[in-house]
Amino acid sequence: MTASAAPRTGDPVDGTLAKAAHENFPVAPFFLPRAWRDDLMAVYGFARLVDDIGDGDLAPGGADARLLGVPAAEAADRMVLLDAFEADLRRVFDGTPRHPLLRRLQSAVRRRALGPEPFLGLIAANRQDQLVTRYETYDDLLAYCELSANPVGRLVLAVTGASTPERIRLSDAICTALQIVEHLQDVTEDLGRDRVYLPAADMKRFHVREADLAATTGGASVRALVAYEAQRARDLLNEGAPLVGSVHGRLRLLLAGFVAGGRAAIRAIAAAEYDVLPGPPKPGKLQLLREVGVTLRGEG
Repeated sequence: MTASAAPRTGDPVDGTLAKAAHENFPVAPFFLPRAWRDDLMAVYGFARLVDDIGDGDLAPGGADARLLGVPAAEAADRMVLLDAFEADLRRVFDGTPRHPLLRRLQSAVRRRALGPEPFLGLIAANRQDQLVTRYETYDDLLAYCELSANPVGRLVLAVTGASTPERIRLSDAICTALQIVEHLQDVTEDLGRDRVYLPAADMKRFHVREADLAATTGGASVRALVAYEAQRARDLLNEGAPLVGSVHGRLRLLLAGFVAGGRAAIRAIAAAEYDVLPGPPKPGKLQLLREVGVTLRGEG
């Protein structure tokens, strides 16, 4: 799973939560009620830590492995760590978890009556990352996003008391779009991890080989492929954008921030002429604010 954050350092809890500042979208902005912010940060801490386990990005020293009860000899085994993390997650619902981030999550789970399914989905996505490093079709990639991204939006709706079947459907479209955008931003980083999230069928269609993705700059075929996938993400964001107008108040502003973050990132990719290989194109704050305004007005 892609990560848009700085390396973890220091205290396991502080190091994980500090990554929120590096995401494409606001995690728990200041304008939300304090109770929402606390619970959203608890959910973020879980999602960030499971990604760090799956990507091998845990802080040096093995503190997280020790907290999860994993012997030092197995601390580098991601599947062992994910199994231990799942066991600790289950303690959130029927006992006392070992890891402080999961103890923090337990309070949110109890306050919001959250079920285990979205959390188990995120763990399953990271297990899949250890076994599947290429995706043949776009539908295969969407199935991965169902595990790796969509649970996060569902949890946001649950924490804020806004879940309905239609809102979940719209949220899924937004979250899948945001995951695709991160994949586009992180093509080079992902390839360095021996992962390619560009569907093989699309690469073949645009005559792109994996060797082309290892170049320092993208050729015409790579850029055309990135533009094609970016349009798919843009269409998904537009499909999900009515979610913003279905809610009111500060939640509306939060959800607009999610959609705007994706749209601004796509504009940054387009401004780089779809050449993502030198590094992830990132939008500026002004562009993000413009996109928030556009999204709040219901414009595409």
